[in-house]
Amino acid sequence: MTTYIYNKVKESMRGVLLLSLGAVVLTGCSDFLDILPMDQVVLENYWKEKADVTSAVNGCYEALADEAVVTRMGVWGEMRSENVLDGSVPPNDIREILRENLMPSNSMCNWASFYNVINRCNIVIHYAPEVEAYDANYTYEELQSTIAEMTTLRALCYFYLIRTFRDVPYTTAPSIDDNQNYILPATPFEDVLDSLINDLENVKDKAIRRYDVEKVQGKRVYVPIENNSRVTRSAIYALLADLYLWKGDWDRVIENCDKVIEYKKELYKELLQKDQLNDVALYDDQIPLILEAELGSQTVGNAYTEIFGSKNSFESLFEIYYNGNSNQENNWVSKYYGSSSNHNGYLRAADCLTDGFTLDQNQIFESQKDCRYYENVENEGTSYSIAKFVRTNTSFSLQRLGSVSVTSSRRATKNANWIIYRLSDVLLMKAEALIERSDDDFAEAFQLINTVYKRANGIGPDDSGTGLSYEKYSASRSQMEDLLFAERQREFLFEGKRWYDLVRASRRDGETTRLASCAIRKYRQDINVIKIKLADPNYIYFPYAKSELKANPLLKQNPAFNKGEDSELK
Repeated sequence: MTTYIYNKVKESMRGVLLLSLGAVVLTGCSDFLDILPMDQVVLENYWKEKADVTSAVNGCYEALADEAVVTRMGVWGEMRSENVLDGSVPPNDIREILRENLMPSNSMCNWASFYNVINRCNIVIHYAPEVEAYDANYTYEELQSTIAEMTTLRALCYFYLIRTFRDVPYTTAPSIDDNQNYILPATPFEDVLDSLINDLENVKDKAIRRYDVEKVQGKRVYVPIENNSRVTRSAIYALLADLYLWKGDWDRVIENCDKVIEYKKELYKELLQKDQLNDVALYDDQIPLILEAELGSQTVGNAYTEIFGSKNSFESLFEIYYNGNSNQENNWVSKYYGSSSNHNGYLRAADCLTDGFTLDQNQIFESQKDCRYYENVENEGTSYSIAKFVRTNTSFSLQRLGSVSVTSSRRATKNANWIIYRLSDVLLMKAEALIERSDDDFAEAFQLINTVYKRANGIGPDDSGTGLSYEKYSASRSQMEDLLFAERQREFLFEGKRWYDLVRASRRDGETTRLASCAIRKYRQDINVIKIKLADPNYIYFPYAKSELKANPLLKQNPAFNKGEDSELK
């Protein structure tokens, strides 16, 4: 971590303390923080009560929801893929990324906001044990669940960093003392990945399994928002499955995915008995998913409305929560995708997503009946805007293909949650691991992929033998991989996952042919120049920010970006 980052995280810790000390301190004792050194405030006056831990934990979640963090989650995971092009007057740094003209001076190369979250988590993990010793109301079990939560948020941030930059400075020590040295070299991708896995393996079963926080007629009731906006065991299992997927440990991917699937099946049975479910059914007699069409109805769009419109759905595992108040807004969605007042954000859907769709000749979508097309993009005359996360609801009929009319509403407030993991992600991670593990697992992998596809195409859960054709894809591993990545693209369109999927495939392939062939689909010019750039396996990562290189002499720039900042696409 650089000196620049160190200063930023000290400022962030001051913010945590100001929030937790409350209005009395802020209005009546304004000199308190000015009199005592920062580390004395932390050590002697803060970490004494359970409430101090709760406040600091909340600060970590708030930092994760910061616009700088979520914007980078979207930019890093989505913008270099074939899914998006420039929309309405994007900032120059965004336009340059869309042109594959990456330079260290680009503001999106700045990672300070992620290290802010990391340091906050490190601080809580460091000091929470002291509170357990001081405050009898803060139990050992609560301490362990706190450490599990913070370890997971820290791991998630590092996972974004290594997928984006490859090798990054790595530390689990908190930045609290001016005498500490945080000028660190970059730790190799594989070493960070292994550390994250080890950390999560140590805490996964100590996290809260489920939050039952509301009482109705004396009985504790499952409340989705608590279980989706905070780390639970299922969220940890999903993250672990993803980490193992990048490591190539297929058995561990499957093991963690199965834990999530079994939990959702148990929850489905329980909520069904309590009449707390809305339009969820078992697909292929085993996977509970939200239906696109209510039972007995020909109108689809329900799954989108529940997952992305209403938020905190049955399928959610972890999503960053926004209430839409001025201090907690999802500006990434409103600025880059659109809002009720602005249908055209900085980004728009790439032409390859829409070309030839009404003729059943689109290269992304298998069928005109795919609900995700109608739910996620919106015709704006000469182009298509991004509607995912922007709309609060959708409804339409697939009876008249070619002239489908979508009824929808757009968010009046900037309160779209940003989804990190949901159940279909787990299904497709397991399918990917099965494909890579053995040809004998193709049939099971296909069934999982087809389950996701069937739901999205309005095919009922009991319609066995429908959907995709197994014979079309099962002849080889490469065909099954193509099917898997195509389904992931359709299912997670605009969710900040596509570029990372292509990078993961390239790491597995040992070269970038597959990534380049997909990424160039959206371009109409400079195609050969972009292909040459993407042929370099170093170039699929972002460069280190120019400011970080100046602050940290131990960082060595990605060799793909050592050719000078003035080089541009011509």
